Amino acid sequence: MKKRMDRHRKKRRNRMIAAAAAIVFFSAGALIYYVAAKAYKPPLTAAAEPEKTAAEEKAPEKTVVKSEITVSSVGDCTLGYDDDFGYSGSFPYIFDKNNRDYSYFFRNTAEIFRNDDITTANLETTFTDASVKAEKTYNFKAPADQTRILTEGGIDAVNIANNHIYDYLEDGYEDTKEALTDAGIGFFGEGTRYTQEVDGVKFGFLGYRAFSSSEGFLSTLKTDIASLKAEGCIVIVNFHWGIERAYTPNETQKDIAHYAIDNGADMVIGHHPHVVQGIETYKNKIICYSLGNFCFGGNKNPSDKDTFIAQAVFRTEDSVLKSIGFRVIPASVSSAESYNDYCPAVMTGTEKDAFLEKLNGLSPDSGFQVSDQFQFIDQETPQ
Repeated sequence: MKKRMDRHRKKRRNRMIAAAAAIVFFSAGALIYYVAAKAYKPPLTAAAEPEKTAAEEKAPEKTVVKSEITVSSVGDCTLGYDDDFGYSGSFPYIFDKNNRDYSYFFRNTAEIFRNDDITTANLETTFTDASVKAEKTYNFKAPADQTRILTEGGIDAVNIANNHIYDYLEDGYEDTKEALTDAGIGFFGEGTRYTQEVDGVKFGFLGYRAFSSSEGFLSTLKTDIASLKAEGCIVIVNFHWGIERAYTPNETQKDIAHYAIDNGADMVIGHHPHVVQGIETYKNKIICYSLGNFCFGGNKNPSDKDTFIAQAVFRTEDSVLKSIGFRVIPASVSSAESYNDYCPAVMTGTEKDAFLEKLNGLSPDSGFQVSDQFQFIDQETPQ
């Protein structure tokens, strides 16, 4: 009996020990699982991208079309002479002396003009055989074949709005337009405009004799600029204005230039004084008040031979103007010092430095140091 009770107690004790062991084993397993679960970090996966529609799958990415277009401008070009000048030393004399080589006159600058996109000049010559002159001091003309001087020189278009276009009256005027057309040279002024498209960007050129700022003239100017702007043009306006041999623009020049820009012009080019005048930045646009002479047959030996090529780079995106770069290329109207050989030459060295110092002195409102290196003006900056 006693043995049976001892076996019963022993079995009971063993069952209790087994139960305790099971509880300990289960608790330990649960603890290990908990710790492991806390430490576990699932791998990162990219968020699923939304599915593209059929239209989105087919649509190409938008490409911004950027362009840089260079426009060069030069001053008074008189490719003939006045009969009263006498032959010796005259424009036709130098032409004959150089074996009537049409490329002679622009031989020093033609490469510059061929490497830009558009080159314009102020033409102070009639191309005509007419003999009846206007009653004035100087009357300039040349044979029609001398339009080749322009084409050989890389000139694309010319301003004809000046005080010499009617030197041989209406016949001379009509002959000149016909000669330019036959030569494939564009022209603007006297009610005519010139447009040219480069890399999908359209440029429009206007020209005026602007010796007064009458209400009628300003109204015409405003309307003409608006017309080109409506066509999406970058607008460059040439004005023949000012006082001969004056190095400073007068108030009429300033008023007209500012009015043109106020009404949408993107650049203003001036000529007539026969000497250079200063550069001004107005509302982020460039005004060149006078480029002086260039290939100038109107004087056998001008006392001031300084001139320059005005170059502007127009940077666009999708044909929208973003910035304008500007520089000058200093030059002399003659490659000879003691007389006019009618062959403009680019300045170098100390001569160039002296010219730039002179031009900067004439340009108190330029807003930058005028040089032969491009200075860019942001066109998106508030004006």
